[in-house]
Amino acid sequence: MKRHSSIYCLVAIFAVALLSCKDKSTFVINGTIKNPGSLKKVYLWQADSSRLNKVDSTNLGENGQFQFKHSTPYANLFNIEAGGHIFDLISKNGDAIEFSTNIADSSHNYTISGSEESDKIKEFNAINNQYTARINKLVEEYRSKSRQIGKESDSLLNVYRPLIMAQLGDQSNQVLKFIDANSNSLAAFYAMMSLEPMKYEQQMVAYAEKIKDQFKDNPAAQHFIKRMQEVEPISIGHKAPDFSTTGVDGKPVKLSDYKGKYVLLDFWASWCGPCRQENPNVVKQYHIYQSKGLNILGISLDVQKANWLDAIHKDALTWQHASDLKNFDGPTEKLYHIEAIPSNFMIDPQGVIVAKNITGTDLEEFLNKTFNKPQ
Repeated sequence: MKRHSSIYCLVAIFAVALLSCKDKSTFVINGTIKNPGSLKKVYLWQADSSRLNKVDSTNLGENGQFQFKHSTPYANLFNIEAGGHIFDLISKNGDAIEFSTNIADSSHNYTISGSEESDKIKEFNAINNQYTARINKLVEEYRSKSRQIGKESDSLLNVYRPLIMAQLGDQSNQVLKFIDANSNSLAAFYAMMSLEPMKYEQQMVAYAEKIKDQFKDNPAAQHFIKRMQEVEPISIGHKAPDFSTTGVDGKPVKLSDYKGKYVLLDFWASWCGPCRQENPNVVKQYHIYQSKGLNILGISLDVQKANWLDAIHKDALTWQHASDLKNFDGPTEKLYHIEAIPSNFMIDPQGVIVAKNITGTDLEEFLNKTFNKPQ
């Protein structure tokens, strides 16, 4: 018995020694492409803080096999590109990943092992793929019916737009559930990056606070956390910072002038197409709710005053207007971290930001709930 125990101990020690010899300075992807056809090459892409970079390529070997051996300073998002198809994975040095896909499979399914994070990113992609298929089906139905009548139809668009928007909303809700269930995973961070920042800022701020002590070696994650910490003071639930800018008549205009009132702080510009398209809706809502207590202060990012005044007149914007006339570089724009327009802030009588970036039907619904509350 003692002899057998010694043998088992030697085997165990040998196994540990083999594991300890595993290369921790790189990760390895061993892949197989089934039915490659004319496919000759496979590419490896790596994410950085703003884009994907192609970092390696290799030729397919016999039986569609390939291998990548790459080094990364931190766990990161990578893509395998094969025949125009993209497959996501998350890897770190020391990982030994096995990848397989059938290039003839129209659903582009793949199997991956050796990286728990890659399993998570695959789970996230499955959510997106499910909703993308539904949305594409609705779009194709709309196009097919449009072809049947020989033109695009507003009535058809009015039927299909809310259906598509509902699917997009459900998709985002499912992504948020995935993030909440996997908040300690790097896959959850990349899932959060797929959401629309202007619409889901509140969730992003909360998530950044939750992960502020994680992923410290990942530049993209750290950039996101820093950005959300900067945005937090002008996020929903916080006091809107006061400012002084210049009105159409050249006199000072302050946010504090609206103390005790509801005010929609509306950032726009004469040259901004989406702003001008939204203006009729804002005009409509203002006419409905002005008598109930709605105020609007338009902050223009124009540089030329004449263009600004002309747009006010043409769009019949009868509320108060002001501008630093410095595009995105004005002090008011910097204070409110304006990086895209249209952008707006709904501020309540206590000076608290209660909504952000609400346009179209979202603005209409918010105002209806706010000013038509049962007494």
